Amino acid sequence: MIKVVIHGVLGRVGQEVLRAVCANPEMQAVGGVDIKAKSKNLTLPNGAEIPLSDDIDAIISATKPDVMVDFTVYQAAMPAIRIAAKNKVNLVIGTTGFSQQDIDEIDKLCTSNKIGAIVASNFAIGAILMIHMAKIASKYFDYAEIIEKHHEKKADAPSGTALSTAKAMIQARGKGFTMPPLEKEVLPHTRGGQIDGVSMHSVRLPGLMAHQEVIFGAPGQTLIIRHDTINRECYMPGVIMAVKHINAHKGLIVGLDKMLGL
Repeated sequence: MIKVVIHGVLGRVGQEVLRAVCANPEMQAVGGVDIKAKSKNLTLPNGAEIPLSDDIDAIISATKPDVMVDFTVYQAAMPAIRIAAKNKVNLVIGTTGFSQQDIDEIDKLCTSNKIGAIVASNFAIGAILMIHMAKIASKYFDYAEIIEKHHEKKADAPSGTALSTAKAMIQARGKGFTMPPLEKEVLPHTRGGQIDGVSMHSVRLPGLMAHQEVIFGAPGQTLIIRHDTINRECYMPGVIMAVKHINAHKGLIVGLDKMLGL
């Protein structure tokens, strides 16, 4: 039985992770951590209770988990990662916003503490396949743009997935894309932000969940690769897969695609 602590357990994704872990016969939710914790216990779907706190160190010390799943914000994630690693707890990290320096630090923490960790900007398997297909197409098109759409409460723009997609496309292509010349921009930033010729556009509206289109253009044709997230349940197969994999793995994995063999 894999014992799991969830950091950010009271958040929207954290609640989905809790339900998914509780529904899996190979896992046991043993503790929850959240900055908004108001009580000392968290009720599970079956009515049982587990410890809840805003103190990650206290919860890990009390529950001795095998894996910590983190879906929080960057500012909260790195301190929790350091504490969990120090206690030999494996890591599944869905928080975004890490710099290369942070990734290098997580890598060193894995090595020095002999644990496993996966850092992924998206745990939806369809989104990972979208990025993989975009990498393939990038070798054959000179022009590309990304439109990503999310709910109005998403704090960052563009999304971590959109950034990861653009960077993966450029790496697969081996060079930047062609940016059409702009002679006149009537409204500032209308063409969006851009990374090496890939224009990126962010939409934030109520009624949306998470959606992304990668649009390639060439003379006489376009190719659109699109992924739509209907609800947060879509992330759970990837999260559960990651928990099982990382519990038996040593070292850092960046991206769910590595686990899928892409």
